[in-house]
Order: sequence, then C-alpha cells, then structure tokens
Amino acid sequence: MDIVKFRKQPLMGILRGVEADIIEALVECVIDAGLKTLEITMNTKDAPKIIKRAVRISKNRLMLGAGTVLSVEDLEIALEAGATFIVTPIFVKEVMSHCFKYKVPIFPGALTPSEIHNAWDKGAAMVKVFPAKFFGPEYFKEIKGPFNNIELLACAGVTPENLKDYFACGASAVSFGASVFRPDWLLKKDFSSISSSIQQFIKALPK
Repeated sequence: MDIVKFRKQPLMGILRGVEADIIEALVECVIDAGLKTLEITMNTKDAPKIIKRAVRISKNRLMLGAGTVLSVEDLEIALEAGATFIVTPIFVKEVMSHCFKYKVPIFPGALTPSEIHNAWDKGAAMVKVFPAKFFGPEYFKEIKGPFNNIELLACAGVTPENLKDYFACGASAVSFGASVFRPDWLLKKDFSSISSSIQQFIKALPK
C-alpha cells in the first residue's frame, strides 16, 4: 500500500461476506466507480482465494488489503494472498509486531484514548476508531486535542452526509462497508447501486 496515495483519497471500502463468484465483476465495479482502496475481511468465506483473485483482476489499479486479521496465522495467509495492508478490529500485539517487521501498513482498531495512543505508539499507519458511530465526529475532535499528531480512520456509521464532519473534527480517513456493499445488492448483482453509492462518498470528500 502507498500510504501517500491513500491520503490523497482517504476512503477505504470494506468487503465482508462476498461470494467468490462475483468478485471479478465487483472489483471492476469498484475501480470504475473511482475507489482506490479496498479491504477484504478474513472472516469472509474463501477470503484468501478472493483476495488473490482481486489482486490479479485489479492489476495494481486498486490498493487491496485484508481486514479482521486477529492472528499471525491470518496475517501470513493474507500477505501470501497478496494483501498490501492490514486492518484489525482491535489491537493485536503479535500482528502489529509482524507488520512493523515486514513494513506492512496496519490500521489497528481502538476506541479509548489509551487504546488509540498505544496503537499509534506501536507503529499504526492510522488508528481505526471503531465503532465510530456511537461517539460521532465530536469524539474525534476531543481525541485530537491531546493527540493532534495521531492519524485517525473513522469506521462504522460514516455516511456521505456526515463524512465532512468527521474530517472537520480531525479524522484523516474514513471507511464504509455494508451501507455500500449491501447484502441484497450483492445477491442481486446490483453493481449500479454499489457504484452510485461509492461515488457519493467520493464526491463528499473535502476538496
């Protein structure tokens, strides 16, 4: 992952529970919509195969990573499949250490001030504040008070309507998942609706 490139379009899509048979069309949909960064969670059935296929299809047009990585075993499988960054829902010391060793950008999940500071101190590319929706943008403003140097990724509850509020309050990036990659849209292969939703996020980014 090119973290500088990510900062230019600080949006991360989260793909969970997708079926392997639609990944080719879905990756093309995501790329055509203009999204640059996509995370595929490791608790998705056949996740390594899906990541590997997505990497092959994207041909470097998309930065692809693995999410919900909770063990070194999962980390190694994800990296072998071609993931270029790692996302975790919590701080996992061993995973953090290995990512630092391998120079792989990692976005560890944290919520409290102590957790956020600890994750940043151990080498996070950005700290994923999760679940952000229960605290809202104002929480980011409070966190950035004492920790103005820590980069934060808002995860859960971000919408095109409140996205600018998160950035205004100190978020460096945001992510979205099931609100865009809706199970019913995936089941119906409604790529048009998915593409439109992605574009709404992109258009809402602060200029």
